[in-house]
Amino acid sequence: MASLKDLRGRINSVKSTRKITQAMKMVAAAKLRRAQAQAEAARPYAQRMERMLASLGAAVADSPDAPKMLIGTGRDQVHLLVVVTAERGLSGAFNTNAGRFARARIRALEAEGKTVKLLTVGRKGATYLKREFASRVVGEISYHNVKRLGFEQADEIATRITAMLEAGEFDVCTLIYNRFQSVISQIASEQRLIPAPLPANDAAAAPAGELPALYEYEPGEEELLAALLPKNLAIQIYRALLENAAGFFGSQMTAMDNATRNAGDMINRLTLNYNRTRQANITKELIEIISGAEAV
Repeated sequence: MASLKDLRGRINSVKSTRKITQAMKMVAAAKLRRAQAQAEAARPYAQRMERMLASLGAAVADSPDAPKMLIGTGRDQVHLLVVVTAERGLSGAFNTNAGRFARARIRALEAEGKTVKLLTVGRKGATYLKREFASRVVGEISYHNVKRLGFEQADEIATRITAMLEAGEFDVCTLIYNRFQSVISQIASEQRLIPAPLPANDAAAAPAGELPALYEYEPGEEELLAALLPKNLAIQIYRALLENAAGFFGSQMTAMDNATRNAGDMINRLTLNYNRTRQANITKELIEIISGAEAV
């Protein structure tokens, strides 16, 4: 049985931990509001950009001069997976979910005889995937020193992917990240970046219930695609970074709230144990005093 001093030390230790988890919860909640607003604001623009380029690309996909970023290399052998996770932990299963999703995708591709390469964004994803797939990792990108991710970071990632494409290092590029759905729900998702997903027809490019958009382009489609496809790549990556950031803060807030509640329950149990132990010691001392008095 633990002594009263040990129990007091454990109670004080858990109380200190609870103060830390409460503070982290409040910080995550404050950052979540801003990150959620940014993620939700980026969605319509990214979706419209993707739809517009899908419609534009469908018109030139069969052209021999179509950009590689639109049609790829024409092969489907080497797959580059860009896995986006957080730089820090203490966020429940947030990073693990993205890692497991990527691991399942890697195994499925390799079961089909494909070659897989990994580009990790975020230290947690790199740590998780290198345990089993270290030989597949071709690059690690970390922004742990960046206070707030911006478009320049997304553009840096897009530039690196573009350089790898021009060098013929992969055929298909897929983005894996946690999509923010709510404070308590972040869904591991994938999005193909290269070759750009094209609809079977114009109607497929529009959401259900909407008429397909009609565009007139000036200058020609090839020139527009050459300029817009790299921008769209950076925009889609930026959207994933914002979704990932919002999901991380939501998951961290939930995890710290659960930790605070658990710390409170532990304090109650330890306090009850402390009181019982103290009462037992007092009773024991009284019995010893009474027994000694009767012996005299």
